[in-house]
Parts: sequence; structure tokens; C-alpha cells
Amino acid sequence: MARVGAAVLGATLHQLPEITAQAIRTLLLEVKPDVVITHPVLDAHCEHRRTAEAVLEALSEAKIETGRPRRLYTCDTYNSLTLTGPLTPTVMVDVTNTFDTKMKALRCQESQPVEGRFGPMAEDLARIWGRRSGAARAEAFTALPILGRLPGATHL
Repeated sequence: MARVGAAVLGATLHQLPEITAQAIRTLLLEVKPDVVITHPVLDAHCEHRRTAEAVLEALSEAKIETGRPRRLYTCDTYNSLTLTGPLTPTVMVDVTNTFDTKMKALRCQESQPVEGRFGPMAEDLARIWGRRSGAARAEAFTALPILGRLPGATHL
């Protein structure tokens, strides 16, 4: 359950009735986040692509109206592969100290086969990105421009 997983993370859950640009825009105007993380635009999963497209469609108006978000990133995807090939992340975050909490939250998602498929993949990717960044475990993100500007920060 998403609510239980959010509680494990100490996060506030905002669930949308449907993933549309208008619903995301409304949420962005309400929450005014500094950072937004979405799926890669060319994610191999069609629902992830539609989500990324809706986020991109909603983002410009929210940025103009509120000045937020300040930074936009895409997250990793299935085995770090998009429709056009491997991810090329611009930022890696050391998640060594928080990885077990992330896995505990993932296991709360009853609709996802975490133990058989996604859990091992998340662990493998965290180790791979960790080796590439000098950490035991890391996660990879790719910066995207908002209104033609990339984030100046090299961290999330």
C-alpha cells in the first residue's frame, strides 16, 4: 500500500485520481516542490512515458506561476535501459545509509513483485551505481531543463 510505504519513508503521500497534466499542474501549484523527479521520457514502460510527458506538460506553467520547481530530474528505470539505450545520468546520490529503508518501503507495494523481480534489480542497480560513484550504494538521476535551464547544482 502506498500510504504504508510513504509512512516508512516519513513522506507525505499525494495521490492523484488520474495522471494528467492538469492534475499534476494542480499538485505542483499546491505543493511548490523545489525538486521534481519523474520517469525518463523514453522509458521502456508505456505508463512511465505517459507520466513523464504529463509532468513535462504541467511543469512550465507551475514554474512560471510559483518559481518552482527549481530542478527536474528523471530517475532510473528497468535495468537502466530506455527505448534508446542505457541511461546517461548526470547525478548520483549515495543511498548507502537509506537503502534498507527504501527496500522496506518498496515491500509495502503489494501490486509490485518486489521480492522476485524489482527488489533484486534495485539492489543490483544500487551496487552498480555505487561502484561508479565511490559509494556502497547509489541511485542515478538525469537532469532535465525547465524553461530552457538546467539545474546548476550537481546534487539533488
